[in-house]
Formats: sequence, C-alpha cells, structure tokens
Amino acid sequence: MKRMLWVILMMSCCATFISSLFPLYSDYYQLNSLQITILFAIYAVFLLPTLLIVGARGSDWGLKRVVRFSIWISIISTLIFLGSFDVWMLYVARSLEGTAYGAFTGTASVFLLKQTSQDKMRTAIKLSGVIINIGFGLGPAISGVIVQYVHFQPLRLTYWFLLVMLLSSLVFLEMLPKQEDSRAQKPAKTKISLGVPEEIRSHFWSFIGLPIFTVFTLGGIVFSLIPSFTKNVIHTTNLSISGLLILLLLGGGALMQFFPWPRISISRMRLGILFLVIGSGLVVVSGQTEKLFLLWAGIFIQAIGAGWTFQVTLKLASELPKPEERPQVISAFYLCAYSGFIVPIVGIGVLTQFFNLIFSLIVLNIFAALIVSYVLIYSVKFNYSKVISP
Repeated sequence: MKRMLWVILMMSCCATFISSLFPLYSDYYQLNSLQITILFAIYAVFLLPTLLIVGARGSDWGLKRVVRFSIWISIISTLIFLGSFDVWMLYVARSLEGTAYGAFTGTASVFLLKQTSQDKMRTAIKLSGVIINIGFGLGPAISGVIVQYVHFQPLRLTYWFLLVMLLSSLVFLEMLPKQEDSRAQKPAKTKISLGVPEEIRSHFWSFIGLPIFTVFTLGGIVFSLIPSFTKNVIHTTNLSISGLLILLLLGGGALMQFFPWPRISISRMRLGILFLVIGSGLVVVSGQTEKLFLLWAGIFIQAIGAGWTFQVTLKLASELPKPEERPQVISAFYLCAYSGFIVPIVGIGVLTQFFNLIFSLIVLNIFAALIVSYVLIYSVKFNYSKVISP
C-alpha cells in the first residue's frame, strides 16, 4: 500500500506542478490572457475523455499496465516541457499531461485497493484522498520555491526535479505485484459510459457527484485569483507565495481529514460543504477589501470544507458500488470533479465579457450555494446505514 501511495503522491504533484510557472511562461513567450487560459484549460480537455475511456476499460486492459503507461506519458510530457523552445510545445506537453493524469486517475485508486487487504480497505481509501490533495498542493509549492530561490534556468531546473520524482514513482510501481493482469485477458467492453449502477445512481449524482463538483469549482475560483491576491493583498510578486497558498488550501484540507470530529460521515459532509461556501466567500471578499487576515481565514475554512467533502465523497464512491463496479464509479467521481474544475475558467471567461470580475465571481458563488443547498436537503433522506454496511 505504501508504495502505491508514493506513486499517487508523485503523479498528483505532476498534475499541478506547472501552476506556479504560468507567470514565467507568460513573460517568456509573451502570452496574452487568452493563451494562458487555453494553456490551463487544454489539460482538462484531454483529461476528461481519457478518464471516461480508461475508467470503463482500465480493468480489462490491466490496471498496473495502465498506471505504468500513464507515468511514461507524464515523463514524455516533462521532457517536452524541459526542451521546449516554442509555444506549441507547451500545448503539446500540457495535452499529454492531461492525458496521463486522466488515465492514471481512472485506475490508480482501484489498483491501490487491489493491493490492500480487506481489513485495511477503509484506511487505504482515506489515505488515497489525503495523498491526492497533498500532492496537488505540493506540486506548485515545490516549483514555486525552486523558481523563486534557485536562480538557475528557472524553466528547466524545475522539470529536472519533476523528472526524478516521476522516475521514482515508476520504480515503486514495478515493485508491486501484477494482481490485476488476469482481468486483462477478458474481452474489452464495447460500451463506454460513466458506469454508475442504477441502484446507486440517485445517491451518486446527488451526494457524490454534485459535492465533489462544487469542491473543484470553488477551488478553481481560488486558483484563478491567487495571482491577484499575491499582488494586491500580500503586495508581493514572490512566485513561491502562490504555491504556498495552494499548498495551504489543499494540504491543509488533506490534513484536516485526520481530525476525528465529526465522526459520522453525513454530519462531516454537511459541515464540510458549508465551510466550503463560507471559506470561498471570505476569499472573494478578501480580494475586494485587501484584508490579509480574511484571505488566510477564508483559505483555512475552505481547506477544512474541501478536505472533509472530498474525504466523504471518495469514501462513498468507493464503498457504494460492488467491487466489480468500483473502477467505473471512481472514474465517474473524478470526472465530476474535473468537470467542476473547468467551470471557473469557462464561467468567468464568459461572464467577464458582459460584467466585471467581482460580479462574475459573485454569480459563480451563488451557483455553488444553490448546489450546496440541494445537497443539504438531500442529506436528510440519505440513510448511510442502509446503503453501506458498517
């Protein structure tokens, strides 16, 4: 289990590693805001269909084989970033990065569970969620610190560091047994779908899909505001600050998953999704008022909400379906998550064509608040004990 968790950590770092480097690429290649937005969004454009396809067929192809393949694609993407000399290479590398993490996401959690004994299953589910969030936060934090404080080829050195991380994940993966390879001998499925079984479909969309969609939507809003926060609220151009703020949001949320209260999953979800909206609201207000304490308070509260909501929804996505249905359901879980991550980019881009940024952000937060209201109402009729055995 520990070796696979290391693989998940390294690949999660890779997924967000470039975030702190966008300002450098913008200056170096003279990219306008639209080009930067496309560079950011193209990752998800390739991730989502890959996740859908691999989630449906990953078990038939062999889970370990798919994970290995995704790591190699990440390595190729990193090498292209490392040797890039023109803008088109950035888009190619970013597309490969999205493809790699889409394939990885569709299989990694399921492969981890196959490496875990039945009595440690819930622990593995919890740790995988924690590790993913820590990895997402560590990626931009590491690249930001390297770029800011190691003044040597900033657009090259960071990727050498990432390359070492990815190679280490490949080594750890090859130490794991091939428990899933027997499944790869079965004929591949002809139908590609989200694969959510009918008996849990209502619970999935209302109590798993919508909450995790909201987590990533509100998180995406914060990511899009981080550069203006560091400039207007903290009054610094230090690139490491943006990475550290993301680490606080995601890493803090991951660590809060170990907080023992509340113990009941439904209560944890309710509080978590409320904290999510409250924290996001404070972050937006801090950008308007330039109040530093509101920024830190908002990110901390949102981190708690994101951590608890992510934890409970991933747990439900892993425990609600039957073992043979788990790969497709977990893939659908991450498909909902990354769909939410696209909303801030597209939503703010469209709304700002007609309204100012502040009004656009308020609209998106109202949209999230409506989803949260529905989830809270649905939680009243959701009976955890009837759908999952203790």
